[in-house]
Amino acid sequence: MSPPPDAPIFPELNPRPEQVDYDLDRALSAVVTVRTRVPDDAFTAGVLGTERAGHGVVIGRQGLVLTIGYLVAEAEQIWLFDDTGRPVAGDVLAYDYETGFGLVQALGRLAAPPLELGQVRDLGVGNTVVVAGHGGRRQALRARVSAISEFAGYWEYVIDRALFTTPAHPNWGGTAVLDPQGRVCAIGSLYLDRTGLGGTSDAGNMSVPVDLLAPIMDELLNYGRTLKPPRPWLGMFVTQVEDALVVAGVYDHAPAARVLRTGDVILALDGAAVDTLAPFFRQMWACGEAGVEIPLTIERDGRVVDVRVRSMDRRDFWKRPALH
Repeated sequence: MSPPPDAPIFPELNPRPEQVDYDLDRALSAVVTVRTRVPDDAFTAGVLGTERAGHGVVIGRQGLVLTIGYLVAEAEQIWLFDDTGRPVAGDVLAYDYETGFGLVQALGRLAAPPLELGQVRDLGVGNTVVVAGHGGRRQALRARVSAISEFAGYWEYVIDRALFTTPAHPNWGGTAVLDPQGRVCAIGSLYLDRTGLGGTSDAGNMSVPVDLLAPIMDELLNYGRTLKPPRPWLGMFVTQVEDALVVAGVYDHAPAARVLRTGDVILALDGAAVDTLAPFFRQMWACGEAGVEIPLTIERDGRVVDVRVRSMDRRDFWKRPALH
């Protein structure tokens, strides 16, 4: 087994040692390839696929790797590749659904030094960072912090202070965002192509700040999850179309599949009007723990209808990782 090929990055975007105040090549060598195999009948297989590949960064001396969770969700096999090119098996230690972080333990020795954790709160708009995938300088690029702001994902996900950088790294999943001191301050999650003023395109990446990791690290390492009650989850995809929230799809067999249909417009939650994604999700989570009924007012085929959806804990749908 070998790591998958990566899309090229223009050489002029690659960082050079004289442009940073730390040992660039050493820092980049901490980034590894993460390659996973997910069972065909896994809950996430239809959306995320059964063969996944991206990056992770070593953050512990015993081979602890931080990555983005969708790479390892329900994985039955995990292989890590360092600069030697040899595969090292790994186990999923944790996947935190609220932040999106995944932790993997290497089951063999990785030829990769651990990186220190930084914080996005120490950055500002306009700061220069390095967004690094596995592959040394050719898979790293110098990027600019374009925003630090709220992000809401259509899959029932909200980050209060996500990190946005530009230009975009073409192999973004699990990339390590290195701050000016060479510390990993965020983990790459998404590619975004935002249209700016005058119709100009501003493609970039959204990364999850590691500021969110420190408060939950001990629980993730000891229990594989946080100990706070799970949020209510409906298993729906909701997109914002101008001032309306529209159901773009639902997971098969998820709670939403029993009540909601693609194309439904969500008008209100428990009688309170909703038209923006992040506040809507927060209002839903404020209804109680997983299992609580979520009262929605929807518009379907020109009719306004009140419905109730019994939420669940999304973990109940996912396969548990198998240990090697």
